[in-house]
Amino acid sequence: MAQIRDIEFHIYNSMTKQKEKFTPIVPGKVSMYVCGVTSYDYSHIGHARAYVAFDILFRYLKYLGYEVKYVRNFTDVDDKIIKRAKELKEDPLSLSRRFCQEFLVDMADLQCLLPDEQPRVSDHMDQIKDMIAKIISNDCAYAVDGDVYFSVDNFPNYGRLSGRKLEDNRAGERIAIDSRKRNPADFALWKAAKPGEISWDSPWGPGRPGWHIECSAMSATYLTEKFDIHGGGMDLIFPHHENEIAQSCAACPNSNITYWMHNGFVTTNDEKMSKSAGNFFTIRNVTEKYHPLALRHCLIGTHYRSPVNYSIAQIEISSDSVFYIYQTLEDCKSAISQFQDEIEKETGGGKKLVSTKDAQKCIKNLRSQLEEKLSDDLHTPTILKGVLHDALRLMNTILTTLKKKLQKPQKLSNIQSLVELENEVRDVLDVLGLLSSSTYTEVLNQLKAKALIRAGLTEDDIMQLINKRVDYRKNKEFDKGDEIRKVLSDKGIALMDVGKDTIWQPCVRVEEEKEVAAISSDGHLQGPPTTTSADLKS
Repeated sequence: MAQIRDIEFHIYNSMTKQKEKFTPIVPGKVSMYVCGVTSYDYSHIGHARAYVAFDILFRYLKYLGYEVKYVRNFTDVDDKIIKRAKELKEDPLSLSRRFCQEFLVDMADLQCLLPDEQPRVSDHMDQIKDMIAKIISNDCAYAVDGDVYFSVDNFPNYGRLSGRKLEDNRAGERIAIDSRKRNPADFALWKAAKPGEISWDSPWGPGRPGWHIECSAMSATYLTEKFDIHGGGMDLIFPHHENEIAQSCAACPNSNITYWMHNGFVTTNDEKMSKSAGNFFTIRNVTEKYHPLALRHCLIGTHYRSPVNYSIAQIEISSDSVFYIYQTLEDCKSAISQFQDEIEKETGGGKKLVSTKDAQKCIKNLRSQLEEKLSDDLHTPTILKGVLHDALRLMNTILTTLKKKLQKPQKLSNIQSLVELENEVRDVLDVLGLLSSSTYTEVLNQLKAKALIRAGLTEDDIMQLINKRVDYRKNKEFDKGDEIRKVLSDKGIALMDVGKDTIWQPCVRVEEEKEVAAISSDGHLQGPPTTTSADLKS
């Protein structure tokens, strides 16, 4: 077993409505269940928000040294799946399998680590039926006409997670009106089969599970009736998680989950995201034009319990920030490579190179702040906008210093500083899920390719404009040359003159810079400075 770091980790528990010190049931081991997607369509950025948030938790628990068993389910039997399958004239389980796979592609793009188990409802019918039978035998459920309903009146603690009272559950709102129910708030554990719909045999007749019972059955199957963490979006607190608690405790009185964690909603331009409002974005909608790392950066730029206000302005800033991170790392790698022979010659005799005091201080602060902020209920924004940015800025300062004439000891000390800073920044990016398996150059090229898509240009288009600008400048037609730069800048392409050459890189589009400034002044969005990577290096 790995050594557990001596760090107190505090998380907000939705059950107790306060932050609590995390103490697992089994020392050194963590059991964690997160509600997965209903797989009938491409996943949206609300899903991305949830699974990126719990991926951060998963990664940090592993960083702390815990052995983590992470379970995230797929709902592959559901009304929405059946409806969509009918529309497409496709088998429901086949359709669901297809969108489960698409979801996994999205999660891989967003660098979410695979859970240890990904159970599907269709593979766990026996466990679900066994749990329903236990609930009935414990007098907390009843069968009627092939349906089985949970009896909320027979479970006195119903509502303890959400704080809702039974009288709040008025029929016709969240609860379907059904005269066969003993209480309008009673919810389905098993649904009798309808003609032409997929079904399974059961003691109560052919049918399929209600939505809530699946997670109770599958979490107990893989993590037992007592486990550490249950997570999901805030929209799941009621009714889904409230009903899970009721079912699990009715089936097994010893059932207990120590910590309930919930992530905040996603809004778009300060409005609730919905298909009807026309502001609904799938993950694919976003990653067609922006690098998946930019979306991940955007999502963790807000604390996981706060609402994320998704906007083009915000993801433009995140895209620029990711480019700056990887350009700095690439420049650092290139500089270290240039001095590799000197490093090997100097250290060949066993001599150890020492980094600068500024670098040592920065590295110590970066590590301590990573642990301090993540241990305070996973506070990612302050890392991105504070110590990580400080470390990258120092790396660029050192890179500039190395271009000057330096005494050998000073030069070697600066090179060693870059080596240590790069390693530390990589460690931080890894915990945050922002460290790609691709090379720095590959990530930069991917970011540039997305910028070209957004600009509606090709590499050849830009090179032609660069060459035209060179001609204008040779002819002292500087206004025309500046106009080319401005046109490209408006499209998110920054031109930079480096010696006699002109290169380009993505930048925040001018209109989006204005939007970010306006939003920030209202206090709705918090983001890093609206500057290009080139500006940050100077």
